[in-house]
Amino acid sequence: MKYTRLGKDGPKISQFGIGAMSFAGIYGNATPDEAHAVLDACLEAGVSHIDTAAAYGNGRSEEIIGDWLKSRPGAREKTTIATKAAFAADPDTGVRRISNAPDFMEATLDRGLKLLGVEAVDLFYAHRLEPGRPVEEVAGEMGELVKKGKAKAIGFSEIAPSTLRRAVTAFPVAAVQSEYSLATRYPDLGLRQACAELGVALVAFSPVGRTYLTDTPFGGDKLDTIPFLKTNPRFREPNYSANIGITDGFRALAAEMGEPAAALAIAWTAAQGDHVIPIPGTKSVAHLAELVRGMEMDLSPDDLAAIERVLPVGWAHGDRYSEDQWKGPEKYC
Repeated sequence: MKYTRLGKDGPKISQFGIGAMSFAGIYGNATPDEAHAVLDACLEAGVSHIDTAAAYGNGRSEEIIGDWLKSRPGAREKTTIATKAAFAADPDTGVRRISNAPDFMEATLDRGLKLLGVEAVDLFYAHRLEPGRPVEEVAGEMGELVKKGKAKAIGFSEIAPSTLRRAVTAFPVAAVQSEYSLATRYPDLGLRQACAELGVALVAFSPVGRTYLTDTPFGGDKLDTIPFLKTNPRFREPNYSANIGITDGFRALAAEMGEPAAALAIAWTAAQGDHVIPIPGTKSVAHLAELVRGMEMDLSPDDLAAIERVLPVGWAHGDRYSEDQWKGPEKYC
């Protein structure tokens, strides 16, 4: 396993984390036994970073991780845990909205700490930035939670590089989480570079392109069971068929190299910088092994060029989010 730091002065962690949305979230729910088996396999493989959020199954993912920690003495000392908050239900309509209000953020973290069974998390993110609320204000208020001992560091998800530069003036930022993969290279337009300059970890979610960059991408039957993908432009026709056809070339290249496609996708992501930390999610121990294999690979310039030939920048058909899904993430460039 390769290692890096969680922020400029943060703890040493694996340059690979497990994204726990797969335990409870938009892709369906794992059983506790399935999730615990994945977490056990992570420890055995040297994977020390666990990423979850209050929004994943309305706390269910945090609860599953908490139960695992409770039943595995010593596991907490071998892991760094990140969770996120920002999504609130409107009290009148029940519609989800984004809130970074300090009382809400702290209450959500308090609930997460209870579910996780820990005194503090290693990293607490603003899952999304509330429109109209200055990021300097949010960073400073989240910093108070560090001072209270409830979190050891703060981070932001889906923010622009210019926003990051403002945030660090108010309080040190350990990590920014953003979708980043061969399918989504938006962070190359400034965010990856800003994180490297400022000593901030870039935590890459969906590094296997929501299965497009694996040997078994979601098919039509599976897509029908996942509301998020049913409305996502990249998974709607004619984009879906076009994207499958293009990524067939990536799968063929991985096979020629004798590697699982998912491993090659992880290896590419990790190769974009020592500060880049892919956090794929899975319910399967077998698939986890394919993902971890990517961290054992060292891609040569020829390998990277071959990947670029089959998946040149801008290859994907369709936007990464629908209009409704774009509510919250910051666009830049």
